[in-house]
Amino acid sequence: MSLIVVGTMAFDAIETPFAKTDRIVGGSATYVAYAASNFIQPIQQISIVGFDFPKEEMEALKSRGVELEGVKVVPDKKSFFWSGRYHMDMNSRDTLVTDLNVLLDFDPVVPPSYQSAEFLMLGNLDPKIQMSVIRQMKTRPRLIVMDTMNFWMESTMPELEEVLKMVDVLMLNDSEARQLSAQFSLVKAAKEILKMGPKYLIIKKGEHGALLFHGDQVFFAPALPLEEVFDPTGAGDTFAGGFMGHIARTKDISFDNMKTGIIVGSAMASFCVEKFGPQRLKEITRADIDTRIQQFVDLVNFDIELV
Repeated sequence: MSLIVVGTMAFDAIETPFAKTDRIVGGSATYVAYAASNFIQPIQQISIVGFDFPKEEMEALKSRGVELEGVKVVPDKKSFFWSGRYHMDMNSRDTLVTDLNVLLDFDPVVPPSYQSAEFLMLGNLDPKIQMSVIRQMKTRPRLIVMDTMNFWMESTMPELEEVLKMVDVLMLNDSEARQLSAQFSLVKAAKEILKMGPKYLIIKKGEHGALLFHGDQVFFAPALPLEEVFDPTGAGDTFAGGFMGHIARTKDISFDNMKTGIIVGSAMASFCVEKFGPQRLKEITRADIDTRIQQFVDLVNFDIELV
């Protein structure tokens, strides 16, 4: 049983109201892989990096069961780089620098050894790239999940509409859901988006949790109240990695199991924000994860008597 992860492996430079860091490893596929590898191996990575991407980072990923046959290394170009500054609320941020570098050449190839994967996670990328990966799969995976953002809605909407018809689960945040659907109510937004093709919709609301929609069914999971949020970069991708890792491990793509997947994803995201970059994800153990998931269970469990 394996999971294909398609996305960026990159460098970030992050500034928050409380601290800042120079170049550190980031990228959507990096966060997804570190989170998902706690539950399922191998993770079959598809990405592109430059000559400057650290070899020790590649080895760290390999040690966690991440296969890198689908990662292209461009010897004469730099890796994708993003720099951003977070506001005091730690939810909004300003992009300072975006250097696409090798990402301009990203034309992913699905290696033959990946073709039997039953689960596919498409990170936030150009919809044409997402479509290309799906079409290269000789056998359709049991579950295809994709992430997207407002930039693609504004610049490549016809392609986005096409790929939405090809996936099972769409992940996006609340402002993106409103933009895609032209609805303010998230319930109305979900109904409109589900008409576009995906069977399931996950709307991420940052520190306010996440919503799962399927037909007339709705599930809400809170975010764990944290005393300190150090760096929210990658939290959404870490959420996706925890969700996909749980689904791939259990091989159960039912709505009820996806509810558990939302809790697992939220637990993983709560670790991610505790340190810069994916550092905290490299440190945690399975016991840490089980304890954190139990905290979520305790958070929402209650007994009530109807009078």
